[in-house]
Amino acid sequence: MLAVFIPTFLFVSTTPGMCMTLSMTLGMTIGVRKTFWMMAGELIGVGSVVVLSMIGVAAIMLKYPDFFTVFKWAGGLYLGYIGIQMWRSRGRLAIQEVSEEGVQVSRLSLATQGFVTAIANPKGWAFFVALLPPFIDQSLPLLPQLSVLLLIILTIEFISLTLYAIGGQSLAHLLRERSNVRIMNRIAGTLMIGVGIWLITT
Repeated sequence: MLAVFIPTFLFVSTTPGMCMTLSMTLGMTIGVRKTFWMMAGELIGVGSVVVLSMIGVAAIMLKYPDFFTVFKWAGGLYLGYIGIQMWRSRGRLAIQEVSEEGVQVSRLSLATQGFVTAIANPKGWAFFVALLPPFIDQSLPLLPQLSVLLLIILTIEFISLTLYAIGGQSLAHLLRERSNVRIMNRIAGTLMIGVGIWLITT
């Protein structure tokens, strides 16, 4: 399961999105060191989304075991949908404009910005609700599995955020090229579709 989950989430995390774009933009304007404060808030937000999503899903699965099959199909179909959307992407990446005032932003403001960005992303909620249940083994204790998955998610997310921040201007220049973003999206999209099919057929 982990052999499939890790590369799946790795591609999802490294694909340009709201949090990665924010990390890259801040890395360009205020430096990597200050951007770590935003990352701290973002990781707390992502962890909260993961935990809350799984608590709700786990409660339903324990009460209604047959719903596991429903979540499995829903997760597979949703991953397929994400993959198709990535393939249809026109290769656009919105680089946010950051004003000069943003350079003097406080640590608390940076952390809050990261937290809100993670919490307010509806795609993040939908993704974790759909993705995580198929990777849970019902025959094993739930808490250790969730702890391992959460650790993996936060580690990969932190590495991705750091790489985007360090990339800075050179990465921004690379990702402004539509062809580069299109290639990344299609690689990730193909993986999403493949994992979706795997989840449904196993």
